Amino acid sequence: MGDRGSAVCIALLALAGAARAADVPPVTDAERAAAFPDVSGTDMHAHMDDDPLVWSLAAEELEWQPGGGDDVLRWDVTGWVGRDANRLWLRDEGEKAQGEAGENSLELLWGRPAAAWWDVLAGARLDTGPGPSRAYAALGIQGTAPQWVHVEATAYVGDRARAGLRLKADYEWLLTNRLFLLATGEAEAWSDDDVVNGTGDGVTALRAGLRLRWEWRRKLAPYVGVEWSGLTGDTADLARAAGGDVRDTRLVAGLRFWF
Repeated sequence: MGDRGSAVCIALLALAGAARAADVPPVTDAERAAAFPDVSGTDMHAHMDDDPLVWSLAAEELEWQPGGGDDVLRWDVTGWVGRDANRLWLRDEGEKAQGEAGENSLELLWGRPAAAWWDVLAGARLDTGPGPSRAYAALGIQGTAPQWVHVEATAYVGDRARAGLRLKADYEWLLTNRLFLLATGEAEAWSDDDVVNGTGDGVTALRAGLRLRWEWRRKLAPYVGVEWSGLTGDTADLARAAGGDVRDTRLVAGLRFWF
């Protein structure tokens, strides 16, 4: 009885499948042509671009640093436009204290990949502020070091062969899907004095900070943190002579966004 029952079930399933197949209309030539168009004479490159022109603009820092009547607005903006192999980079960093002229460092650089995760850049830098403006030729590298540390190292040469070096690094911890802790560090050094602009030779300035960021939206993230900055060597001596501070620790509050 078991074998006979199995045979009956198989026969019934076969009949049901045949009846269902009979209800399905046959595929027409027009339907086949629509599903599988003839592309033999078509230039597919006209419909594909494996190296498109792309761009990005990000305010890594746009923050207010309160300081007992000496509040500071600080910004650090990075942008680029180009393709995989060649990109034009814009880096702008500066600050403005209440009642004082702002200081700004603007760089325009052409970048190409030098290795996996690393680019080499060359271009120009322009510093503006209360004193005379200074222009420099720039050459540097940027990329991701082991352990996902982002690094920028840029050398400069200006008027009368005055040379400088700026090093920047940052590391980011993912605390939750939307909460990030960013550690930053920066150092700058010069070969000669620029007394008019209050800069000495050697290591001139150091900066370090911690910022806790909440990505309210993936491209819009408020943050709070703390930043320490200090002048060293001859630069610190020039600041003391002018009645300025050589060390400063500030709370910061800002907004990071990008396009």
